[in-house]
Amino acid sequence: MRVLLTGGTGFVGCHTAAAIAAAGHDLRLLVRRPDQVPVSLGPRGVEVTDVVVGDVLDESVVAEAVAGCEAVVHAAAVYSLDPRRGAEVRRTNLRAAEVVLGRAVASGLDPVVHVSTTVALTRYAGSGPDLPLGDIDLPYAQSKIASELVARRLQEAGAPVVTVYPGAVYGPDDPYRGDQGERLRWILTGRFPFWPQGGLHVTDVRDVAAVTAAVLEPDRGPRRYVVPGHHVDGDELYAAFAQATGRRFPHVLVPGRLIGPQSRLLDAVQRRLPARWHLPGDREGVEIVLRDTRVDDTPARTELGVEPTPLVSTIGDTVDGLVGSGRVPGRYAR
Repeated sequence: MRVLLTGGTGFVGCHTAAAIAAAGHDLRLLVRRPDQVPVSLGPRGVEVTDVVVGDVLDESVVAEAVAGCEAVVHAAAVYSLDPRRGAEVRRTNLRAAEVVLGRAVASGLDPVVHVSTTVALTRYAGSGPDLPLGDIDLPYAQSKIASELVARRLQEAGAPVVTVYPGAVYGPDDPYRGDQGERLRWILTGRFPFWPQGGLHVTDVRDVAAVTAAVLEPDRGPRRYVVPGHHVDGDELYAAFAQATGRRFPHVLVPGRLIGPQSRLLDAVQRRLPARWHLPGDREGVEIVLRDTRVDDTPARTELGVEPTPLVSTIGDTVDGLVGSGRVPGRYAR
């Protein structure tokens, strides 16, 4: 089928494009920067000539992009926990979901795949089979919860919206210098020895792509899948870095009563720094880990046959990607 992909030049998007193409589908991309298409997709061995240039917030552009397609994968989003980008994150992510999902459903596409995040499910009360929404009242989480409400309203009306929930996404070949890669770079170089007490769901970017490609089947109705991954606490994360690299990573797990106020102070400092400087200890990232929410990825394992990549393999490939891209010096190579 012909599949429209938004966000196809991003980290998740470029791997998803490769998985969709490998599954035999025809790809159309909606991008703002066509020059980024070969940069992001070339290393994945994907060549896409069907490209619509424009913004996912522009209804006329989205209508043009949807025309002639049978399915859509909406992976475009602003991912940042930087407090300085809070207003942009809230505004962009919600509006993009409204425009893309709404137009796709109105045009009769099936399925309409919404790439969400487990952050939208992260809550102190824990999760469950019905995947209740999260409770973090900070910009990125709220933007994804609001987007999730758009998708769920369409699902409740019977629209064939399929939601895919990646966790924290690690893996190789990120074409951008995003928040997640920066955080891992700081760990690798020994400049981030503190981690909140708690855990989070970690997924390999290639597993995110595999799940997204696997749900591209029509006539299955509304569905939701957490991408298979690993619930990882700080000790397990640093141990995976140690096992993958053969290096030691001394670290301290900090309880919420201490790291919570520290993260709020860091956010206050962050707001006063130049845009090019980003501190990795964002309050929102801390709040995600402190909630220690375990999510059920069984449906994706059993129905789609996707098993998670071993954590050490994911971390090792992430390290290789950081070294290969020049984002960390060669001395950190495995």
